Amino acid sequence: MKKNINRRSFIKAAATGSVGLGTVTSLGAFNILSTYPVKDKYRVALIGVNGRGSQHASGYASLPGAEVGYVCDVDSRAIDSGIDIVMKAGQKNKPKGVADFRRALDDKTVDAISIAAPDHWHTPASILGLKAGKHVYVEKPGSHNPAEAELLSKASLKYGKVVQMGNQRRSWPRVQEAIAELHRGVIGNVYYARAWYTNNRPSIGTGNEAAIPSWLDFDLWQGPAPRRNYKDNLLHYNWHWFWHWGTGEILNNGTHFIDLARWGLNVHYPIKAYSTGGRFQYKDDWQTPDTQVATFDFEGGKTILWEGRSCNGRSINNMGSGVSFHGENGTLELLDNSYKIYDTKNTLVKSVEPTTNIVTDQKGPGFDMDKDHFNNFINAIDKGDKLISPYPEIAKSVLLCHLGNISYRTGRSLNIDQKTGHIINDNDAMRYWTREYEKGWEPSI
Repeated sequence: MKKNINRRSFIKAAATGSVGLGTVTSLGAFNILSTYPVKDKYRVALIGVNGRGSQHASGYASLPGAEVGYVCDVDSRAIDSGIDIVMKAGQKNKPKGVADFRRALDDKTVDAISIAAPDHWHTPASILGLKAGKHVYVEKPGSHNPAEAELLSKASLKYGKVVQMGNQRRSWPRVQEAIAELHRGVIGNVYYARAWYTNNRPSIGTGNEAAIPSWLDFDLWQGPAPRRNYKDNLLHYNWHWFWHWGTGEILNNGTHFIDLARWGLNVHYPIKAYSTGGRFQYKDDWQTPDTQVATFDFEGGKTILWEGRSCNGRSINNMGSGVSFHGENGTLELLDNSYKIYDTKNTLVKSVEPTTNIVTDQKGPGFDMDKDHFNNFINAIDKGDKLISPYPEIAKSVLLCHLGNISYRTGRSLNIDQKTGHIINDNDAMRYWTREYEKGWEPSI
């Protein structure tokens, strides 16, 4: 038998008798059949299908190795639309719709959960899934605070399940190619990375306390977060800008680009973090900064700079978001699924654009900028493929973003233990390391 035959093909062959008995006996196939059941499709429960979750619905439904078994959302309208998206993506079997995702966790036929709920749910839902024996795909940032990131990292190791975070840029072919170029020394020693995100988000206004809509289970929406009254400017997106539930732009979008910066520089935990900024554009209920700059210094003379402008969309280097790497022999600019390399005289020496079968939106043919990441998650479960974004590694990038927020909220720079990522000798800053939870909802492993 060829060494590269995949597990599913082998077990199917063994089951139908098309693999010789000697081969089956020598490889212990009966143990394989009983211990490692292989499925044609792995059943996934989607948790949260408003906004980003709609891409989860279409993404998994279109994968040959996956099937959406449940659509879970506290918004009854979203359940119906999520099921509709799944069916329009070509899935034959209609998924079940439930408000409480814990009902899906009780179903032994569910293999994995995919979480696109708000940030305050990421770690608690992930850990509940792991405890129920499910593999976990969780959207960025995966945690509401540094303590949760540590807890989910430990849980992923304890329960031995696949845990992938939704920083899908790590699966994009040109991104992988660009990072490999950096690591091969295309611009020599790389000592500085600049990451940014710009947008023109409107004001969220001043919300009023209001009756909870009939379509919403607001108590379950709050879940692990201590209870607050419903306000009419909170859902379904503005929660990002409230510290109680969200984590601001640096974790909403900065996670993607700061992760690429850390990956390109090949660094882990910083020795110093500092951030400043504010809510400058509008006077409204928005609590997190709409303008934020954060710097992270690493041992060996390397620095990452993050610039986030939620309410001023003026681009940098003609890119609304991106990362540039600066080294002794030039600069590499990374934009979506393409990159450019300049020498020290600012001369363009290489330009690598997306090819005709590599698209930079969700709707084009060929390479899908989401689906490859979902597919890697399923293949890691099914075939043992190397995971692109294993959470314990990606949590290091998430921690940088959390440290940026903590520095911003305390108004001072933070000294960091480069071995653990923990803040050194600052009890006031450590108040933000974790959060208070609604009684009975405290995540634990």
